[in-house]
Amino acid sequence: MTLWAGVRAGARGVTWYLKGLLGEDAYEKYVAHHAASCETDAAGLDRAPHPLLTEREFWRDQTDRQDKNPQGRCC
Repeated sequence: MTLWAGVRAGARGVTWYLKGLLGEDAYEKYVAHHAASCETDAAGLDRAPHPLLTEREFWRDQTDRQDKNPQGRCC
């Protein structure tokens, strides 16, 4: 591993950590959870509780929920 490869790997790790800390990866987690919960049953029917939201719809819903139920946050 070269020095620059190590620096890039470290930067990717820091970026990943900060995205998780700040909640920027929430949509990615939502998509993964939706995919896991939307398995098909034995008859081949989709068991999705609701259709997958677009990223824009997801963040709008997230913001609306935070506005309706304010909790301890900085802003």
